[in-house]
Amino acid sequence: MNLVYNSTHYSILSFPAQELFELVDKISVRALLVRGSRARELREAIDNIPAGERNEETIDALLDDCCAGAAEPIRFH
Repeated sequence: MNLVYNSTHYSILSFPAQELFELVDKISVRALLVRGSRARELREAIDNIPAGERNEETIDALLDDCCAGAAEPIRFH
């Protein structure tokens, strides 16, 4: 597991062996697992943000769109 992104609102954890990203929405306490081609598309979307515009605000906006309606609440047992 590698922490590849961390902001006030989101964290992205990478699990390379499984081709998996876990998006963690810290504010809403939700998580979304993306793997395979969807994980590659997410990486490409982040990489395609122009370097001068790649900041916490633009990456978090992209992650907001990714998690909208798909992220599941994190449950503690």
